[in-house]
Formats: sequence, C-alpha cells, structure tokens
Amino acid sequence: MDISIVVPVFNEEESLRELSDWIEKVLSQHAYTYEMIMVDDGSSDESWKVIEELGSSHDWIKGIRFRRNYGKAAALHTAFQSTNGKVVITMDADLQDSPEEIPELTRLILEDGYDLISGWKRKRHDPITKRIPSKFYNWFARKVSGIKLHDFNCGLKSYRSAVVKSIEVYGDMHRYIPFLAKRAGFSKIGEKIVQHHARKYGVTKYGIERFIIGYLDLISISFISRFGNRPMHLFGTFGTFVFMVGFFAAAWLGAQKIISSVRNIAMHRVTESPYFYLALAAMIIGTQLFLAGFLGELIGRSSSDRNSYLIEEKINF
Repeated sequence: MDISIVVPVFNEEESLRELSDWIEKVLSQHAYTYEMIMVDDGSSDESWKVIEELGSSHDWIKGIRFRRNYGKAAALHTAFQSTNGKVVITMDADLQDSPEEIPELTRLILEDGYDLISGWKRKRHDPITKRIPSKFYNWFARKVSGIKLHDFNCGLKSYRSAVVKSIEVYGDMHRYIPFLAKRAGFSKIGEKIVQHHARKYGVTKYGIERFIIGYLDLISISFISRFGNRPMHLFGTFGTFVFMVGFFAAAWLGAQKIISSVRNIAMHRVTESPYFYLALAAMIIGTQLFLAGFLGELIGRSSSDRNSYLIEEKINF
C-alpha cells in the first residue's frame, strides 16, 4: 500500500463525511493505493457513529475508538502501529488541513527521499492571540531542537513508514515528532508550505495552555534524549562540582581558623560563620545529586530497553 492517512478525531462529527469525500476525490485522480485510519479519542458527540457509517460504505476507511480521551499523541501512536502504507500522512479532522496537499507530500517522501515533511501554515486563519504565541514557541523549539522548521505544531505532515514505526509518541509529544525522528536517526527532515483553511465547524480544542505545556514538553524531551541513558553524566558531574565547591570553602574556613590559632589571632568559631553552613549545604546537595545519578544508572541498567537501538541494515547476518 502507498499511503496511510491518520486522522485523530475528537468531537468532529460535522466534518468527517466532508473530509473523507475530499480525500477520496483527490486521491482518485492518482494511482495510489491508500487507507485512512480515524482514531476517535473519546468523543462525546456522534463522531464514532459517523466513522462506523463511513467504514461500512468505504473499505479503505478504518476506525479505532478509545474508551476515553487520552490525547492526540496517544491517538497518533496507536494509529501508527496499524498503518500499512509506505508513506504515512497525518492531518486534523476539522478541515483546516487540505487533502490537496497529500500527493505532493507523498512525492517528497517517495521520490525526493525525505524521511519527514512538516507542513508550514505560512498564511494562518487564526486569531492573533494564537499566532503571536505560536511564533515565539516555534522560535524556541528551533533553538532547542536544532531543526529549522517554521511550524512544529502543524498537524499536516508526511512520514516514511520506518519513522512512525521507530518512535514512541506519548503525553503531548506529538508536537515534537520531528525532534523524536531526528534523535532516532532520521535526519532528512524537510518542510512544505501548505494551505490553511478557516475553521468551518465546531471550536478549537486547544487553548493558550498548550504553549505552556509545549514548552515544558520540549525541555523534557531534550533532557531525556540527551541524558536518558546516561543520567550519571549530568547528575554526577553537577553533583561533584557542587560538592567540591562546598568542600574547598569549608577547607578554607578551617585553614583560616588553624592559621589564626597558631598566630594567636582572635577569631570567631568556624560554626559561627554563615559561610560554613553554606559550604555544608553545598556538600550535602552535591552528594545527593551524585547519588541521584548513581541510582539513575542502576535503574537504567535494569531497564529492558536500555540497549534497544535502531538497526537500519544487516549484511550476512
């Protein structure tokens, strides 16, 4: 199969029929074989009923239903494991992403050899209260990830099948799939300007809090990707540094006291100096950080996936 289209659904009953018709109209003009997997993420409206009706009349439409709302990342991850296409396209169900982009997104993967193509909604039909925070958020994501994309959060993306089969998307990490793909060894990541339509039905499912959550998730994924398998490198190094600062500060105070006693110079007791307690606190904190890194190493070494590295190819094995 050539294309798998993944569509997370949450209370989008009005748009699903129109979306499936639009996709069928576009792809029927090409020789691609395709499927669409709709994941109902615990909708409270009639979305699942619509998916059932569409599935009964179109064998290329498949549906997955969650018992409750788990989030977009969970919907994507579940659908990714069920895809059969060489190219996987993700898009939102609200008709703001245009199916007209699918053929070119597919060509960029199959013919130009990209691993991942991310959509860029250069002209957005969103209020300014969403556009301005989005610009800052994307600037920060570029700086942290090192990936030069203008729109990390665009739902319209295309992937080589190996990419979605090799990464785990959880929490709210769907925003950072390009980052996850890069860390997994898929470095040919591109961008395409895509159409963005005004919302036709319903209301947006995301508020301003998504930018706060997105920032925290970016810091989390950056930390895990760098130190997830070697926590001692971070905690051990920082803990040792803090401990040594405290140790030498305490040694200096002790040396001053000894020198003063030898020379019969009056001096307050070491324990009366606030610097002594700061030095002692630094040594305690440094020891705790070092032990945290040590425990992290022990936990990591007992993890079943510690050495689950991605092997692209084998010869004469």
